[in-house]
Amino acid sequence: MGLFDRFLKAPAGPARPIESAAAADTSEAERLLEEGMTLEDRGQQEEALTRYEEAIHLKPELARAHFNRGNILLDKGDAAGALAAYEQAVKYKPDSAAAHYNIGSAHLQLGNPREAMAACRRAIALKPDFTDAHVSLGMALSQLGESREATNSYKRAAESRPDSADLHRTLGRVMMESGQTEEAIASIDTALALNPDDAQAHHSRGIALHGLGRFDEAISSYRRAVGIDPGLMEAYSNLGSTLKELGDLDEAIACYSHALKINPASVETHHNLGLVFQERGQLEQATACHQRALDIRAGYAPAHNSLGSVLGQLGQYEKALEHFQRAIKSEPGNADGHLNVGITLAMMDQPQAAIASFRRALSIRPDNADTHVGLTNALKDLGQFESALTSVRRALELDPDCALAHNNLLFIHNYLADQPAAVSLADARRFGEMAARLAPCCTEWLNPPDAERRLRVGFVSGDLRDHPVGYFLEGVMAALSSQASGRIELFAYSNHSDDDATSRRLQALCKGWLAVQQLSDDAFARRIRDDGIDILIDLSGHTAYNRLPVFARKPAPVQATWLGYFATTGVTAIDYLIADPWTLAPDQEAHFSEKIWRLPETRLCFTPPASDVDVGPLPALANGYVTFGSFNNLSKMNDAVVALWSRVLHAVPGSRLFLKYQQFGEASVQQSTCERFAAYGVAPDRLMFEGYVPRASYLSAYQRVDIALDPFPFPGGTTTVEGLWMGVPALTLAGERFLARQGVGLLMNAGLSEWVAADLQDYVARAVAHANDLQALAALRSGLRQQVLASAIFDASRFASHFETALRDMWRTWCAAQARRPSQNPPAQPLI
Repeated sequence: MGLFDRFLKAPAGPARPIESAAAADTSEAERLLEEGMTLEDRGQQEEALTRYEEAIHLKPELARAHFNRGNILLDKGDAAGALAAYEQAVKYKPDSAAAHYNIGSAHLQLGNPREAMAACRRAIALKPDFTDAHVSLGMALSQLGESREATNSYKRAAESRPDSADLHRTLGRVMMESGQTEEAIASIDTALALNPDDAQAHHSRGIALHGLGRFDEAISSYRRAVGIDPGLMEAYSNLGSTLKELGDLDEAIACYSHALKINPASVETHHNLGLVFQERGQLEQATACHQRALDIRAGYAPAHNSLGSVLGQLGQYEKALEHFQRAIKSEPGNADGHLNVGITLAMMDQPQAAIASFRRALSIRPDNADTHVGLTNALKDLGQFESALTSVRRALELDPDCALAHNNLLFIHNYLADQPAAVSLADARRFGEMAARLAPCCTEWLNPPDAERRLRVGFVSGDLRDHPVGYFLEGVMAALSSQASGRIELFAYSNHSDDDATSRRLQALCKGWLAVQQLSDDAFARRIRDDGIDILIDLSGHTAYNRLPVFARKPAPVQATWLGYFATTGVTAIDYLIADPWTLAPDQEAHFSEKIWRLPETRLCFTPPASDVDVGPLPALANGYVTFGSFNNLSKMNDAVVALWSRVLHAVPGSRLFLKYQQFGEASVQQSTCERFAAYGVAPDRLMFEGYVPRASYLSAYQRVDIALDPFPFPGGTTTVEGLWMGVPALTLAGERFLARQGVGLLMNAGLSEWVAADLQDYVARAVAHANDLQALAALRSGLRQQVLASAIFDASRFASHFETALRDMWRTWCAAQARRPSQNPPAQPLI
């Protein structure tokens, strides 16, 4: 985070004359040497330099003249000329420790630490107690990354000059580089005992304390440093970084801003200030800061990475990708850059390319949990579940408390038909235990336990927008806000930065709406308590942008999970999971940590699309062949699904399969999908592919589908109801588990029981039967929209009534439990 120190770049000056002048030598060269030394002592360097050069001209082997000439050249900044002079000196006097030391000094100024190291070691070999040579050797080793050896050199120097505060401070700084932080603090404390007003020492002490996580002490040291030296920009900047760690973002901004007044060209400080704005969700200010850093230093990789992250948050993936790629160009070994490229490519529905970037990042930094999580997501999107499981379990080995890795593992379970329910539950409970361990659970609330009073109901999701959750929620919330007015107040907590038409409509239906993406879990939980929420409902489960760790804190007395996930969360602080009679059989309840609460008809109620798109006639009547379709995520199309759909295509001669999802816009995905079907004898010309299009165009695509094929064990939800609204019935396979019966719940409530298959053979048989009766299929299509709009899966008023009843009964249950609790007041003590 930009901790930096002022490192000593070169010795304070060259060693002075090697030996005493020979007074008895009266040669002209010797006389000129003596005259030059006198002039140099008077500060007349140019005249002295002339005398030394004249002496060398008369007597080239006069080592002292070469040496002293080198000293003046080094003082003048001509390190290359000085080096040549010193090398002449040691040519004629190879046992001169001072000359070898000064050769090292010149090499340090020229940026040649390896040559400097060799020269200083020669000086020390000639004069073991040569303190300045030990210091220069330490500098050379430090520049070479040999921090441990550098520490030993500085220790030798400090032992021989124990009263030097500068040496003890520098020793402390080098100890920090080698990871000896506690020892570094002791050395810096020695420096401060010798010179209490050494601002640099206080600054270095702050850096060391920050590294140990002792932030309050670090802040004290930084403040002492700037109190002594108000112009010490680095101390202000590092004070800002430490305050940021403590969550004091306003003070951090003030410190960074003050540092930039001292040095407006500090790239690191502009970047760090941008990171604070980024954390506060002030993306416009963050963008400006990162861009300013890049204006100063165009190739600064951290700012490219951070600016890319901001642009990614804003959904500007192309621009984000450009900055991540520029970060990699500046630093090819930048693992974060490759990781961010992978994340962005995945968001752009390019999973194959994303996988290559994640693997490149892992080749640089193999033990990074975040990269394994990113790789997991990309592999999952391509349906490569075994590899995805390997990657996500590796992430959890590296970071057992990585909530995102737990989420990914549990979400992958939903795609595995042969995954034992006991394993899924155990993994979910493991997440719940981790979340509970990291978040103390509330057991007392200020909510009055009045069973019939107006309830405050809060919904938490990252999908309160143009998203399937938003589509299912909008109609229900609209109905609740109108017909339950006075009995229920709705609150929504949005965990995503998107602000679109759907989110604005949802916001208008709520008593309270809060964007919580930038709130910590503790701050979010406090806000829920302050809002007096009675029933808090999770709409995400283990999907993206969830806030399950907040639910683990139990900020509301009653908590439930609903809508966006189809398995247990494993969070014991969540009381209920909302289901229905069709999707969750009683014998499956043991696989949930939550108590099951069933609505009487359906757990899902869809909001009719606002798009004015006609159903259209049955395409098979014009085409002369049946078009099956699936607009589901490619990851749901496992090998068993490909095998079954291939059987359907063979059983219905001439039929075709229309596959539409974001991933199918990638040519490599189309090719690999053709190869998967070819393994079952299906020719590529029987497959049609389309990628992403806007929603209205997406819905119109159903006009080209006769029959939808539902995948398994992860069937469609949104795709199924959208297809029904567009007059396209879906053929689904009845599974045993909650998720696997999602299609059953939708079709039974839509009055389409004949579209539910009992097993694989029945699935093929029903596909053939429906495909062979085009007149019946056309008749169903023409009236299906009206049929489903009148059903429970579209009737928001009817659903809202059931939902309100469920919420009220949950609340009554809690109130009754409170009434049964023993009094919290301590018993009266008897008088003595």
